[in-house]
Amino acid sequence: MRLEQRSDTKDNPDPKAISCYGLYLPELDEQTWLRFVDGRPVSGVTTRFLSWCSEELAEAGKKVLVLVWDNASWHICEEVRRWMGEHNRQVKKGEKEGVRIISCLLPKQSPWLNPIEPKWMHGKRRVVEAERLLSAHEVAERVCSAFDCPHHEHLALPEKVA
Repeated sequence: MRLEQRSDTKDNPDPKAISCYGLYLPELDEQTWLRFVDGRPVSGVTTRFLSWCSEELAEAGKKVLVLVWDNASWHICEEVRRWMGEHNRQVKKGEKEGVRIISCLLPKQSPWLNPIEPKWMHGKRRVVEAERLLSAHEVAERVCSAFDCPHHEHLALPEKVA
């Protein structure tokens, strides 16, 4: 299949970008949990995704999430590391529901060590459309279908209050 980059019209209401956060859970029947964000991934959305995962895992009876991820800027930034430290302290003291999160960074330039990477590659192949430009909603629906998971409400940054 040959793919080509297509231009979008200026009056299209779809976001210019859509990003997908994913958590592969081999311990839970090889489930993959996905959440989307309209726009690019940023630290504030990353912490919302981690918070959601933590709450869901606690409901499933888990105590700890060992998170294997790459060195993407939204994974390693100060805001995310600070949030994880505070989150873990609150969970340990019983002040907050959720699981503790242990972050394990992969060596640079080694995505093949991350167990979710092959899933992303196969998922992208099932989602791609050569004939036309897909809407953001169609992309999200196809991704969720490819990973056999529900399409949850998109994550968003809170509006800044003046």
